[in-house]
Amino acid sequence: MKPGKFDSLRLSLTCAAAAGLLSTFSFQSAFADSSAQAAAAPDAAARATWREAMSHNPESGAGCFTASYPSYVWEQVACKTVSPKLHLTPRKPTSDHLLVTGNGDDFVIQGPGLISETVGSFPKVSDVTSEKSAGVAAFGDGGILGTNEYSLQINTDFNGTTAACEGHSGCVVWQQFVYATDFETRGEGAVFIESWLINFGSDNCPGNFESDGEGDCVVNSAATTAPDVALTTTSLAALTLTGSATSGGNDTVVFNDGSKAFSLTASDSVVDIAQVWQQSEFNVVGDAGGSRADFNKGASVTVKVAVTDGTTAAPSCIADSGSTGETNNLNLGACTTASGTQPSIEFTESD
Repeated sequence: MKPGKFDSLRLSLTCAAAAGLLSTFSFQSAFADSSAQAAAAPDAAARATWREAMSHNPESGAGCFTASYPSYVWEQVACKTVSPKLHLTPRKPTSDHLLVTGNGDDFVIQGPGLISETVGSFPKVSDVTSEKSAGVAAFGDGGILGTNEYSLQINTDFNGTTAACEGHSGCVVWQQFVYATDFETRGEGAVFIESWLINFGSDNCPGNFESDGEGDCVVNSAATTAPDVALTTTSLAALTLTGSATSGGNDTVVFNDGSKAFSLTASDSVVDIAQVWQQSEFNVVGDAGGSRADFNKGASVTVKVAVTDGTTAAPSCIADSGSTGETNNLNLGACTTASGTQPSIEFTESD
């Protein structure tokens, strides 16, 4: 039955009223969105300030600690033992190492002074939708493999010797500050320090060190348990890793996921790295055993490496360098340097 004049008028009024309600709702929704964005902006700035502060101010005592935003207080937690048998291997040349980032094909920062702290971050990340750790044939397809398996590493150079080498000819010290997913226990990440005596030249390693069977000795610190963070554009951009070393004091690694910080502090005397630390490498790479972190096609990441080295001079960005054996599948772009209280380098990598 067709509507009469009254029905048509009522229909028109009803539609007009609905349109008015829709307009009001749209305005309120837009206002709410704007208010939410305005509220989010100060929170994001506050979180960035908190993350920066926690990166530079670890707990002074030895042990394992956590802190949750917005608290600036470190709380001690139980440490966990992580096995050195899953160690992250040192650089060993392979026939295809120039096709990936890592394993000697990375950008490394070096300034005029000894490094006491390095902070690694990802100031710009786009189109990261997936990542998985894959085995590399040249390393025996080792490592912790699978979806969302990776490590963040700050690696020192291995160019200097200390008393930890016990006078062994050709021995140099090396240290890695690490966050690794599923490193010892499925479903748990680990934050720890791995220390090496490269070219020690004997399977009879000192103290708690274990031989890697190739003339090197390695020991892991205790570890702070952290969550396994699945990598996306947003989550990767929130991650930072800090490594610091104090001669005669402690070395510390701090992992921050944007909402919570996790730190491990141990004695610098393990290899005395603070006496010889001149270069730093930082990146997201495979999870131990020479593995490779494979990102999705189209992924793009900007890497920032900032150091404290007693100067404000712009550092050098050294290409075709780095000391880790792990890699990722991204191609390196340009590298820039910046001076300041924390001299830094930035470079891009993308697939």
